[in-house]
Amino acid sequence: MTDIAADEVKLAPCEPGQLTPAELRTLFLFEKLTDDQLAWISAHGCTMHMPAGGTVLREGDPARQFFVLLSGTIALSRRIGQDDVETTRTEQRGVYMGATQSYLRDDGLERKYMASMRALDDADFFVMSADDFGQMMREWFPMAIHLLEGLTLGMRSTQAAVSERQRLTALGALSAGLMHELNNPAAAASRATAALRQRVAGMRHKLAMLAAGKVDPERLVALVELQEDVIERAAKAKPLTAMETADREDELGDWMDERGVTGGWDLAPVFAQGGIDIDCLTLIEERVGTRELLDQAIHWIGYALETEQLMSDIEDATGRVSSLVSAAKQYSQMDRAAHQWIDVHTGLDSTLVMLNHKIGEGVKVVKEYDRTLPQVPAHPAELNQVWTNLIDNAVQAMSGAGTLTIKTYREDDHVVVSVGDTGPGVPEELKKRVFEPFFTTKPVGEGTGLGLDISYRIVVNGHGGDIRLESKPGDTRFLVRLPLTEPASS
Repeated sequence: MTDIAADEVKLAPCEPGQLTPAELRTLFLFEKLTDDQLAWISAHGCTMHMPAGGTVLREGDPARQFFVLLSGTIALSRRIGQDDVETTRTEQRGVYMGATQSYLRDDGLERKYMASMRALDDADFFVMSADDFGQMMREWFPMAIHLLEGLTLGMRSTQAAVSERQRLTALGALSAGLMHELNNPAAAASRATAALRQRVAGMRHKLAMLAAGKVDPERLVALVELQEDVIERAAKAKPLTAMETADREDELGDWMDERGVTGGWDLAPVFAQGGIDIDCLTLIEERVGTRELLDQAIHWIGYALETEQLMSDIEDATGRVSSLVSAAKQYSQMDRAAHQWIDVHTGLDSTLVMLNHKIGEGVKVVKEYDRTLPQVPAHPAELNQVWTNLIDNAVQAMSGAGTLTIKTYREDDHVVVSVGDTGPGVPEELKKRVFEPFFTTKPVGEGTGLGLDISYRIVVNGHGGDIRLESKPGDTRFLVRLPLTEPASS
């Protein structure tokens, strides 16, 4: 069907008085009004004809007219990304649209049409200006206007308050989760540091005993060199299975017990973890030369091995802390520009790190990333909020057990991010409502119904993209489509 823009259509003359009071009374919107009221409306309204395919009004344009359908079929549509999605199609005589909220008191905001309207076939309308319609409503129905204003403004205030509360709650949950994640490596580093201090002290003590004059200097040098060889061997050792480790510990413990090494069964796990075998112990025995000093040498080398292992533990723990801090900075985007060209995978990964405590061990995370995807223009902090809402919803839907699949791919001139779960799915009758403000399928007290609404507005309104739901039992996916180019200015 040919799309004829409103300013390209040659409209029929719109003259006052073309619809009589009697004709107005046949419209359900005006049927209860008095003769004087109908006469006033007739004098302040006009009729308008729109040919088939014509655009009567555009979404986002200033809402300056109030329309009542007299005949024909019209369709209302909303702009989602690059597509016009039809939301309503009707031929019911008397339906109204356009400046339907012009009666609200002046709050400094310009009213805009919330949807576009096209005539699917030749259509006729009764039209009033927004100013006349607003004046009529305020003067004739003052109590109703107060009620409607209270409802509209109250809903707006409630949504703002609940939205703010939700953001604070989400921030608190993320902060608590981050602190939990940071506490584990920090505690591990603290324990390893305390143990390291003891091992270093013990190693100094054993070294003092070895160097007390009872060991030939050349032999002591050879022993120090042997220590370096043992440390190098430990660094290159292949990981052992649990069974292999147990067998190795038994062999080393027996060897030390046979030679009278004190605490051999305590040292055996250290040597086994360090990749030391019987051949290495035999080499140490040969380098020492005497059984009297073997005990001291074994303990000294054991302390060296433990020291290396503890330093590795500290390095791993501090590295984990560093990666968590880096993920938190990436997630918050506090030190970056609000709008930039980004790789979507960076935000997805940082969000997964931030939500690791919520995901838990029962959920398997599968990443199917297309790393060749180009960057997209975006507000990364806002997109991270979208990923948080979608991933959190997916985990809750699976009740802590299932598979979370994050997939990225290119579709024409868009990057698509799919967040899927293996939960029970969303019933067909609820699919079209999931993006509505305050609508939630969660039990009372567990959801505000704003997470997906906020995500929708961020993706659609803020990025010119699209977000859709595909769901069946065991396979629910939210598909976020982000354009590869900057959205056109409205």
